[in-house]
Amino acid sequence: MAGVGSVVDVQGTVADGFEPVRDAFAANFTRHGERGAAMVLYREGEKVVDLWGGTKTPDDDGESSPEASGGGPEPWTQDTAQVVRSVTKGVAAAVPLLLHQRGQLDLDGRVSTYWPEFKAAGKERVLVRHLLAHRTGVPVLDTPLTPAEAVDGISGPRAVAAQRPVWEPGTAHGYHAQTYSWLLGELVRRVTGRTIGRWIAEEIARPLGLDLWLGLPEEQRARVGRIAAVEALAAPAAHGPRLRPKRSVAEAYRDPESLTRRAFAAITPVPDENDPAYLAAELPASGGVATAEALARFYAALIGPLPSARTARSGGRLFAPATLTMARTEESAGPDRVLVVGTRYGLGYMLHGPACPLLGPGSFGHPGRGGSLAFADPEARIGFAYVTNGMRRGVTADPRAQALVRAVRTSLAAREA
Repeated sequence: MAGVGSVVDVQGTVADGFEPVRDAFAANFTRHGERGAAMVLYREGEKVVDLWGGTKTPDDDGESSPEASGGGPEPWTQDTAQVVRSVTKGVAAAVPLLLHQRGQLDLDGRVSTYWPEFKAAGKERVLVRHLLAHRTGVPVLDTPLTPAEAVDGISGPRAVAAQRPVWEPGTAHGYHAQTYSWLLGELVRRVTGRTIGRWIAEEIARPLGLDLWLGLPEEQRARVGRIAAVEALAAPAAHGPRLRPKRSVAEAYRDPESLTRRAFAAITPVPDENDPAYLAAELPASGGVATAEALARFYAALIGPLPSARTARSGGRLFAPATLTMARTEESAGPDRVLVVGTRYGLGYMLHGPACPLLGPGSFGHPGRGGSLAFADPEARIGFAYVTNGMRRGVTADPRAQALVRAVRTSLAAREA
């Protein structure tokens, strides 16, 4: 049983030289209160780390675990999938980039060219690239959506189309924590005639053989770990970054009128992310469900071919070289009007920096609020993914994920020495 500060029997394998990653993964349970998690690393198209451990259900959960009948919480297994929150944004961002790569979408075109209703309230000059780089100016909704409205496929697109920007589009950036779902999802629907979840299933997940869904099928529901909060343990400074947020960040989250609070409250009340209706919805900002294996394989496929993957385009990889360059070329940098820290974005992807440390300067990917993280680094030729059901405060630099990133960096440096 995994509990706060407990020792867990870590399952899986690591290739020679990646033992520090296994040690860091195991230490997360004792140092950082991990409950259930998995981590996978691909290097040069081959899997070199595949680890999992802990429990799939919380210790005190009586809804879906056998504990209600005295069986205890369910163990995390190799095929356990997890809601990955904003890690979903990195998967969803591949869709417009691939549409551009195929000549179906102009990244420098106006959003209203594809979605005429969007030009209302001063948004007629918003470009597709503004949407991907969090420069649209619509991170909040004057009238938040209910959880039911958020997933109905109609209310969200209608609300963001009518919303007046809170800054002049293109002049600043701020994390579109929730509204990204309806901005990106409706754009893809208007361009392709398919929902973004269906597009990902048909064009990415099935060809690559990924256990990854935006819109979880009912028959896969039993595989999904249940999200629950975990206690943050005090940790020595040597084991990772500080756990307390800066005062200005904490104040922004407390202030109900701040862009920070309003952005995350675009769905009010907070939806139950364990709810089958939420899992079945197609919310590209936060609702993706995936295994660590699927996410690591996805990012590995963005930058290079994978054995046995049916990806004929671009020589067996998803992103052509020009598309890869666009994905990780800086579009936004500096003070983030929502997150209140300095952030860096490419086209749909967070880039390496102090607020979101990845492997190195060329890395691109996306964290998920609460802990999960997935990214690629073309120079190191790796695809990385860490998923967890133990949700903690924080958006961009969870200490558990950072411990694993440091261990990967150590392992790669030792192999090249």
